[in-house]
Amino acid sequence: MPTVAFHTLGCKVNHYETEAIWQLFKEEGYEKAEFEKRSDVYVINTCTVTNTGDKKSRQVIRRAIRRNPEAIICVTGCYAQTSPAEIMDIPGVDIVVGTQDRKKMLSYIEEFKKEREPINGVGNIMKARVYEELEVPSFTDRTRASLKIQEGCNNFCTFCIIPWARGLLRSRNPEDVITQAKQLVEAGYKEIVLTGIHTGGYGEDLKEYNLADLLRELEKVEGLKRIRISSIEASQITDEVIEVIDQSNKIVNHLHIPLQSGSNTVLKRMRRKYTMEFFGERLNRLKEVLPDLAVTSDVIVGFPGETEEEFQETYDFISTHKFSELHVFPYSKRTGTPAARMDDQVDEEIKNTRVHRLIELSNQLAKEYASGFEGEVLEVIPEERDKENPESGLLTGYSDNYMKVKFAGTEDLIGKLVKVKIIKAGYPYNEGEFVRVLSEVSPETISG
Repeated sequence: MPTVAFHTLGCKVNHYETEAIWQLFKEEGYEKAEFEKRSDVYVINTCTVTNTGDKKSRQVIRRAIRRNPEAIICVTGCYAQTSPAEIMDIPGVDIVVGTQDRKKMLSYIEEFKKEREPINGVGNIMKARVYEELEVPSFTDRTRASLKIQEGCNNFCTFCIIPWARGLLRSRNPEDVITQAKQLVEAGYKEIVLTGIHTGGYGEDLKEYNLADLLRELEKVEGLKRIRISSIEASQITDEVIEVIDQSNKIVNHLHIPLQSGSNTVLKRMRRKYTMEFFGERLNRLKEVLPDLAVTSDVIVGFPGETEEEFQETYDFISTHKFSELHVFPYSKRTGTPAARMDDQVDEEIKNTRVHRLIELSNQLAKEYASGFEGEVLEVIPEERDKENPESGLLTGYSDNYMKVKFAGTEDLIGKLVKVKIIKAGYPYNEGEFVRVLSEVSPETISG
């Protein structure tokens, strides 16, 4: 049996797509090999979100070539899409496919075996108008399944290269989304994470069908316990979406809403599509309807021209609105984006100081949020044994409001929905005590 080995760099969408590409190889009779071992084919799924992403991608490609110089080396993903010539220049690369036409990879391999000529299969992604259907009936990871619902982004923020790597927004056919959701439930998953490049933009290119409609249909999928939206922009949190979340028994009590900056002047330079007033109003509306809602966010610190005052505006906004956790990134220049060419690039030292200030704030807010649940019983899906201390008999997993919980339990609980009492709130972990497994059919699982 021929073997194929995979290495994925970058985001959840890439991990999802690697699983989809593996399905294609599996159907052709391939066996999966470890990437660190010798394999007949290596598939490297690349990332280009930062210049470092490009560099890491090149390093991994070279590693595969060294491991087996005879192997067929296929490179796909975002870096392959934006810089195919750069990749083709690496001696030993045989096939380059971008972020479309992944299904052609296997026929390219057959063609390469005959012709022994490198193949550049990258097309113009800006012309793609149809979502490329790639099925993933199950995942290598057994607790949370991603379900990709859309591709591409129309926003063109000044710091971001992704529209050039992924093309314009296109939504997956609702029937295909529901079919795959059912397959995942049949494969034993209790939680599905809706994912995409601009996930909340789902439906913007469809006639009379939007994200709220999709969420209502997913609610009807039997056996599905939790629906999580990987990320949604403030502008996409319509009153209708809020109403659907409020009425739902399955959508979790957690939203990830990228902020990027809490200063209107910085947002304008970033070409983000909202003001702080609007963002704040949406958060207040959400909290009215869902008082316990956890809101996590992404923030870029040290964007070109960011003054001390602008940074302070961001700090104060986050502090006022009590986000439950932040992902903080120092701004890094991405070649080919308008922001990389802007004057007033912020000094690295200043960026680091600001990053640390926000991380401290995030830790404090996370502890504050968690402390509100001490003594409460939450629903948790255990994901694995405690990595830090495998002998402890502790399991770790996430509650529906995205608190990481450790509690004593047996391995057979992994992937099940269980009730856990929070004994001691903290960050990054909360200590819990196992109460019981939620039975599959009792009606109170729905509104635990």
